[in-house]
Amino acid sequence: MQEHLTQEKSIYIQISEMIETDICRGILLEEEKVPSTNELAKLYTINPATAAKGVNILVDEGILYKKRGIGMFVSKGAKDMILNKRKGAFYENYVKSLIEEAKSIGITTKELINMIEESES
Repeated sequence: MQEHLTQEKSIYIQISEMIETDICRGILLEEEKVPSTNELAKLYTINPATAAKGVNILVDEGILYKKRGIGMFVSKGAKDMILNKRKGAFYENYVKSLIEEAKSIGITTKELINMIEESES
């Protein structure tokens, strides 16, 4: 979790996405403790409340859970939850508009699939 924060989106969202990415990459494993909000705040020189907001997004989604007095931990099945969420976002943000544009210029679904398969060769 040594990525740099950017101005492109809210810091708390970047914090939650970095934790998600570490889970997907196997850097943070199921039932493993995640860095505390104070550790995140120190690492990125941000307000602890901002770090907490990013962590709380993941708690609300069930990706992290809190052990009272101990800290936040990665939930069982968190990686699958994240991958499913990201696949859905990928479809909504990229694939759906691609399909709509293809249809608008007369490309059939079959032709589009063939184009994709040919580009992989």
